[in-house]
Amino acid sequence: MTVPEPHRIQAKAALFDLDGTLVATEHRSRAAWTRLFTSHGLPCDDALLATFVGRRGQEALADHVHRFGGPTVDELFDEACGYLTGPDSPPPYAVPGAAELLADLHSRGVPLAVVTSGLRAHATELLAHVGGAELFQVIVTAEDVQAGKPDPQGYLAACRALGVHPADGIAFEDAPAGIRAAAAAGLRCVALTTTHTGADLARADVVVPDLTALRWARDPDGR
Repeated sequence: MTVPEPHRIQAKAALFDLDGTLVATEHRSRAAWTRLFTSHGLPCDDALLATFVGRRGQEALADHVHRFGGPTVDELFDEACGYLTGPDSPPPYAVPGAAELLADLHSRGVPLAVVTSGLRAHATELLAHVGGAELFQVIVTAEDVQAGKPDPQGYLAACRALGVHPADGIAFEDAPAGIRAAAAAGLRCVALTTTHTGADLARADVVVPDLTALRWARDPDGR
């Protein structure tokens, strides 16, 4: 087995997407969205599911609601959330290296934020897998913004709350929509190939398989 060389990064603050970046949930989300479509007699394939990744559920559903013939976006979203939390839903798990990186950054006093397209209750539940919500000074969720990723609103709000200029921060993402949001906010971006191929994430500044090989530099020279 080849062990990847450590990749050193440095910034004044770290801002993390959640699903697929800190906690692996894509398998669970895909199961829920698939069940939603098929239970209404609609086909569901990989291309359709890809339109949901990294976006607020309601906004992604709005692109398809006309196909359901009656239910509103909110009704469909509530139905999907029921599938997401059902007893047969596959469990989430920490992305490799996530808990260790967060513990290291927290111990160094690096300002930390989560910027997620999910709901706050969902975020709080998932963060328990990587050390807990208390590691983060700021958590921005779908309820806190008027437009979700790829709009930069969430990242800009997190930077303001942390008191950090976007040029001095770095975002961690796993989806094209999130990379676009980070770039539009003026953040550098590290992308993980946990849910997409490297080619899909080419707009990021750095692309890595997961968080195991990342090391936080102590100063701009990487020492």
